[in-house]
Amino acid sequence: MGDNAGMTEQTCATPSSMRPRIALYSHDTMGLGHIRRNTLIAQTLIQPPLSAQVLLVSGIRESGAFALPPGIDSITLPAYRKRPDGNYTARALDMPLEQLVALRSQTILAALTAFAPQLLIVDNVPRGALSELDTVLPTMRARGTHIVLGLRDIIDTPEAVARQWERQKNADILRRCFDAVWIYGDPRVYDTISAYGLDRLESIEVTPVGYLDPNQRWEAKSDTGGTASDGTVAETSDAPYALCMMGGGQDGLAVAEAFARAPLPSGWRGIILTGSMMPAEARQRLQALADARPELQLLPFVAEPLTLIRNARAVVAMAGYNSTMEVLALGKRTLLVPRVTPRAEQWLRASRLAELGLVGCLHPNELDPARVGAWLAEAANPAPAVSALQALDFGGLRRVAELAGQLLDTSSPAAQVPSAA
Repeated sequence: MGDNAGMTEQTCATPSSMRPRIALYSHDTMGLGHIRRNTLIAQTLIQPPLSAQVLLVSGIRESGAFALPPGIDSITLPAYRKRPDGNYTARALDMPLEQLVALRSQTILAALTAFAPQLLIVDNVPRGALSELDTVLPTMRARGTHIVLGLRDIIDTPEAVARQWERQKNADILRRCFDAVWIYGDPRVYDTISAYGLDRLESIEVTPVGYLDPNQRWEAKSDTGGTASDGTVAETSDAPYALCMMGGGQDGLAVAEAFARAPLPSGWRGIILTGSMMPAEARQRLQALADARPELQLLPFVAEPLTLIRNARAVVAMAGYNSTMEVLALGKRTLLVPRVTPRAEQWLRASRLAELGLVGCLHPNELDPARVGAWLAEAANPAPAVSALQALDFGGLRRVAELAGQLLDTSSPAAQVPSAA
C-alpha cells in the first residue's frame, strides 16, 4: 500500500462532495475475522481512483481498537454471542434476543439512511445475523443503493450450506436486493460457485475476485514513527519464537493448551495470542501454564497482529479465513488445527491447503502437546516453502476496487423507481 502519509494526502485531496460513500456491514458474532476483512477492504476503497468515504457497521466492540486512516469511520452495534451449539444470545446486555435483534436492525437502518451510501457491501450473511437486515436491504435498494454480498471462499459443506440457505431464503433476498456476489477466494483452492449453486442466481453477477492480501493493510504508526509497541516477546528478546493464535478465542483453549504444554525447540520462546473473547477461566488456566514456563508469554489481544506473525519463526493457529490468509501471505511455516463444529469450514480450508503443500494440518481429535512439539521441531529446520503469494491469487483487493468502481458508475435499477416510502 506504500507510504501511509502519501495515501492520506491523496485521499483527502478529493473534495468530500465528490467522494462516493460506501458502507460495509459485518455481523461479527464470532472471532475478529469479519471486521479485519472489512477494514482491509475499506482501506482499499478510500484510495484513488475511488477515494471513497467508508462507514463500517460492525457487531463487535473490539472494532474500536482497530486503527483506521482518515476516510473511514465505524459504528459498533450491541453485540451478539454465538454459543458452541450455533445459537445466539446477547453478549453483554440483559435483554431478550428478539429485542436485541430489533435494536440492532433499527440502529443499522438509521445509520445507513443518514449516511446514504451509493454502495453497501454485506459480509457473508445475505440477510444479516438473525435476519436483522430484512428491513434494511429493501429500504436501501429503494433509495438507489447498490448492494453486494461479499463471501469468503468456504462457508461449510455444500449440503449444509444448501440447507441453511433454503431455510433462510437467501436466494430470494439476493434476487430482490443484490447486484452482485464477490467471492474472496481462488477457485483453484475451492470452487465456491459450483459448491454452493451460485451459478443458479439469475441476473446477479458472481465473481471470484481472489484472496485479500493482508500485506496491503494500513498499519498504525506510533508518534516516534515506528510500529506501535505491543510489549511482546518479539520486542524484549532476540530469541526466535513460535506464535499460537486462535482468532477471537472463544473455542481456542484446546489448541492454546496443547501449545503451552508442547516442548519448544532449543532456544525458542512462545507467544500465545488468546483472543479477547476467550473465557476468563480458560485464560486463567493458560496463565498458570505460562507462569510455570518463563519462555511462554500470553497476550489477550493485539489490534494489529501482522508484526507478531511476520517475526515468528512458526505459527500454530486455528483455520479461520483471516488468520489463514495472514500466515499464507506472510509466508509463515504454519500448522493449522481447525475447528470442526458446528461448521466444517475450517477443516475444509485447512485440509485443502495441506493438500496443496502450503500448510500443515492437524485434526483436533489428534491434537496433543507431543504432536505440536514434533511439528515445531520440524519447523525449526524448515525445507524451502511453497510461496502462497505465487501459488494462489491474492489480487482480490484490486479487483474489489475495480468492481466497486463499475457499480458506482451505473445507476441502481431501484433508483429509477420511486420509493414506496
